[in-house]
Amino acid sequence: MKNVGVLLSGCGVYDGTEIHESVITLLALDRNGVAAICMAPDMDQHHVVNHLTGQTSEEKRNVLVESARIARGEIMDVRKVRTADLDALIMPGGFGAAKNLSDFAIKGNEAAVHPEVRRIIAEMADAGKPIGAICISPAVLAKVLEDRHPQVTIGNDLGTAEAIESMGGRHTVCDVTDIHVDSENKLVTTPAYMIGPDISKVAEGIEKLINKILEMI
Repeated sequence: MKNVGVLLSGCGVYDGTEIHESVITLLALDRNGVAAICMAPDMDQHHVVNHLTGQTSEEKRNVLVESARIARGEIMDVRKVRTADLDALIMPGGFGAAKNLSDFAIKGNEAAVHPEVRRIIAEMADAGKPIGAICISPAVLAKVLEDRHPQVTIGNDLGTAEAIESMGGRHTVCDVTDIHVDSENKLVTTPAYMIGPDISKVAEGIEKLINKILEMI
């Protein structure tokens, strides 16, 4: 059985992983007979957002603990995950990718990436294993793999696309139901809720991404 890592960043679109995107990813992997290895960094979230009001709070939450909600408790600290145990890696979106896995939401092209997140992405790329990135998470790929000039899409958001290109990436405009493939670097990206808004269309793009990633293993 193939093992595909799913890198989570919390639980909730505004301060963690986009829940729809992660569930669609896990469902698509399961339907293809693939084992999902969920992982997340053991760290405090950048902040906590009340998803009903959109307001931030003084509450503290842990990224690994919150990600375990999505993984139903079956999750690993990313620092314990070895590239040799994975056939591919998928990164769902949500602002957690840009606030917890990295600080792209705050610093843009000057962003830093969590060291263990950087490690697993770089090691997967070095091993020639495919990586899929959804929604805003291609920006994290662009930062980690900047020397490789990765080709990615986040849809059609001009500001984010410009930041990706300033980090060494190459951006392609893409529809929510489609994917962009960087064959040289074995990267597959799709806009999902960077465009949205329909869950069925978001699912179509993510399912295409999963299918392409599995073809590349």
